[in-house]
Amino acid sequence: MKTALTIAGSDSGGGAGIQADIKTMTANGVYAMSAVTALTAQNTTGVTGIMEATPAFLGAQLDCIFTDIVPDAVKIGMVSSCGLIGMIADKLTQYRAQRIVLDPVMVATSGARLIGEDAVEALQSRLIPLADVITPNIPEAQVLTGREIMTAADMELAAQQIHAAFGCAVLLKGGHQRNDANDYLCSDDGGIWFHGERIDNPNTHGTGCTLSSAIAANLAKGMNLPDAVERAKRYLSGALAAMLDLGKGSGPMNHAFAIKNEFTQA
Repeated sequence: MKTALTIAGSDSGGGAGIQADIKTMTANGVYAMSAVTALTAQNTTGVTGIMEATPAFLGAQLDCIFTDIVPDAVKIGMVSSCGLIGMIADKLTQYRAQRIVLDPVMVATSGARLIGEDAVEALQSRLIPLADVITPNIPEAQVLTGREIMTAADMELAAQQIHAAFGCAVLLKGGHQRNDANDYLCSDDGGIWFHGERIDNPNTHGTGCTLSSAIAANLAKGMNLPDAVERAKRYLSGALAAMLDLGKGSGPMNHAFAIKNEFTQA
């Protein structure tokens, strides 16, 4: 069985973070492991508290994972401090981690900044160069490029600029606010558009975590990057189309929408 590791924060509500990552990886047929960067107290209505792991303890988690069950792919989610970013970079380099998918969580789709400027700089200097592919949304791509992104042509230019600057493939996510969920992949092999299905579902908590984790799972199974992205987008569409409705705010998706057997029956 292939294996994948998520390095991310915990979501006590279960819709995003390592909880979404583990559900996604399991549903996509790989064995999931996790190194927790932070605990959060949150639900569908918001976050009320965050307690970060120390860099030393995060390093201890990564040592335990890489010296026992070596992951076939790694997904990195939100990491908010320079110390944690440096530890992740050091350990991934030490253990020569492969198939690294980085979701560079810096800016919410609303435009709100989620991490400090020093952490953004550390992310760019230490982690992004290690990644095989990064999955920024439009606000994050604007931070990385310093350019405004309004059109499909703008997305192509931004992805090409990021690819040239950091050497990694870039899946620039369009999102419903700009172009319905059409994403643009730029890599050494050129550029590809992935046209997403517009699903009218207000419960979208954890979509970025889910997409990047599905890509990592597919890479772990040996898919090439375009196939891994295409299949991950189809999985995400299925999870959204299941129309799970939980909680009082922006709820989670049904990561188990395709799992039907005797053990899942009521």
